[in-house]
Amino acid sequence: MSAAERRETADVRERFEAHRRAWGDADAYGRSFTEDADYVTFFGGRLTGREGVVEGHRGLFDGVLKGSRLWAEITDLEFLAPDVALLHARGAVLKGKRTRPSRRAMSVQTYVMTRRPAEGADGDGWLIRAFQNTRHRPRTEALSAALARLAPKGN
Repeated sequence: MSAAERRETADVRERFEAHRRAWGDADAYGRSFTEDADYVTFFGGRLTGREGVVEGHRGLFDGVLKGSRLWAEITDLEFLAPDVALLHARGAVLKGKRTRPSRRAMSVQTYVMTRRPAEGADGDGWLIRAFQNTRHRPRTEALSAALARLAPKGN
């Protein structure tokens, strides 16, 4: 990996961590996203645009998620183009004194990040253009058998 690639990887990881730390403050959390962001929640809801992300989280942060923290870690990071990064991560919301997520709380997440020119006071940098959050369900023997029944026959 070249020095430039290491720097870009570090920049993406830094933005990811800033995004994680912004959890709980709807406006700060929203600054991690592009103006035209697309956000799919773990229950299948869709928030569009930075303002949609902000307003979609404001009530949560003032209500049921007040005082919670976001636990997240990148599992894969790949550059699809010089200004586009694809990240897969694991994440969960922590409440109370928890320091690690329970297995049931874990989500699998996909981020598409783009390097954008200055948007207001934030300056140049990596922002989240698309985000998909899906509750993690470990593959079990029953699930494997069900998937096998759905597979096309004769291949």
